[in-house]
Amino acid sequence: MMFQPKVAVVILNYNGKHWLQQFLPNVLQYSTAPNVTIYVADNASTDDSVSYIQTNFPTVKIIQNAVNTGYAGGYNEALKQVQSDYYVLLNSDVEVSANWIENTIHYMQQDDLIAACQPKIVSYHEKNKFEYAGAAGGFIDKYGYPFCRGRMFDTCETDNGQYNTSDEIFWASGACLFIRASLFHEVGGLDADFFAHMEEIDLCWRLKNLGYKICYCAESTVYHVGGGTLNKSNPKKTFLNFRNNRALLHKNYDANTLKKIEKTRNFLDLIAWIKAVLSGNFEEAKAIKAALAEYQHNKEKWNRKQLSNEQLKSVASPNKIGIFNGSIVLLYFLKRIKKYSQLKW
Repeated sequence: MMFQPKVAVVILNYNGKHWLQQFLPNVLQYSTAPNVTIYVADNASTDDSVSYIQTNFPTVKIIQNAVNTGYAGGYNEALKQVQSDYYVLLNSDVEVSANWIENTIHYMQQDDLIAACQPKIVSYHEKNKFEYAGAAGGFIDKYGYPFCRGRMFDTCETDNGQYNTSDEIFWASGACLFIRASLFHEVGGLDADFFAHMEEIDLCWRLKNLGYKICYCAESTVYHVGGGTLNKSNPKKTFLNFRNNRALLHKNYDANTLKKIEKTRNFLDLIAWIKAVLSGNFEEAKAIKAALAEYQHNKEKWNRKQLSNEQLKSVASPNKIGIFNGSIVLLYFLKRIKKYSQLKW
């Protein structure tokens, strides 16, 4: 397939030499189109990742960030130095497959309103199952809880071809995120204050509020190890998820909508804290409490960001496709609905 745009595949690395050893040869094998360039953006690693790449993969371009500012800040800094039509933000623990770039870019080129896109993301260790971080495209409920076609909370479905249709979604996974470079910079990139976790949801929501589309390309598949940076039981991950999720809502909902959902969301967070305490997960409970306290402490900052977002240039009315008008928490934990296909939109 011949296609014109320049594509930059940018792998953010922090002390991940073992992932580069395992997966970089595969990325190079399946990214051979003449207009595709592979970059490794090193986030101030203290291992010998950089010298390893220089010695073993001389065609890979290296960007060295001076400090580790997380996923969000690291990519923002690196992408200032990359001239391209499309960026592909790719985790270092991802195995790609034939035509993964060509199929996705071809799909995005069919519609100028498609700002970002993700491929099908399945588990590297169980290749018949969807992977937690993205599956067949991301969605969100009205209270801010993210879920995917193929994954609700910790339940990942077996891939039986049930989501083999490319379509609009709400957010595309940061594990393998295709995005138009001009739009990435136009909206200010990722929010570095998030550090890591949910920053791609925030980016996609900002784009959707401007009228753009976020999509899923079923013709492209990648295999993700997942949990390569922070294990899901890590208290720091709990902290980032709870804090960032509240900030996400604050930045992207209008003030009236935020006010309507705030009491329910506060109650759901309280339930999560009580559940952690009763389960004896005191570090998790402590992380939840700290996250909510920090969110409250920085409300003025989130207000400023909300106002700044509203001043960006829209191309159409806010695109609300992919927001489920109900509570995924209620449906999953009380009504035992475990699959995306069981939801009534």
